[in-house]
Amino acid sequence: MADISVTDSNQYLTFMLGEEGFAIEISRVREVLDFTDLTKVPRTPDYMRGVINLRGNVVPVVDLRLQLGMTAVEKTVDTCIVIVEVEIASDMLHIGMLADSVQEVVDIDSNQIEPAPRLGTRLKTDFIKGMAKRDEKFNIILNIDKVLSGDDLLMLSSAQIEETAVA
Repeated sequence: MADISVTDSNQYLTFMLGEEGFAIEISRVREVLDFTDLTKVPRTPDYMRGVINLRGNVVPVVDLRLQLGMTAVEKTVDTCIVIVEVEIASDMLHIGMLADSVQEVVDIDSNQIEPAPRLGTRLKTDFIKGMAKRDEKFNIILNIDKVLSGDDLLMLSSAQIEETAVA
C-alpha cells in the first residue's frame, strides 16, 4: 500500500464537482455557506473567483473545478462555499472553495482508502490523498494543502494575513 497519511479522524466531508465525488478531512472544514456574491479581485487567475467578507475577514474563494482542470461551477440552488483551513507558507489560512453541492459527513476507515492512481510520470497526482470506495463509486480524497497551494493563493493569503494583523 502507498503512503497514505492517517489522521486522528476518519471523518470526511463529501461533496460533488460535476458528476464526481470528492472528500476532505472534516477537521479541515470550518463551515459550509450558501453561495453569496463574490467581490472579484482584478488580475487574478480564472480559478480565483473573488473574495467574501466572513465576519469582518477577507476570505479568498476558489472555483475548485477550475483549479482541478474541470469546467467552471455553474451556480444552482445547491452551490455552496466550503470554508477550509489550509497551510500556506507555514500559516494556517481560511480559503473558500466553490462546490456544486455538499453531500454528507461520512466515516471512511483507512482500509477503505486506496492509494492515488499512478497516471504516468508527467501527471502530478500529489493533490490526491487516496480513493475511497463507497457504494460501487469512488470519492477522491483531496490533499487540500496541495490543491490550494500556489503563488496566486499565496499572494491573496498574504493580504489576508496583513488584514488580520491590522484588525
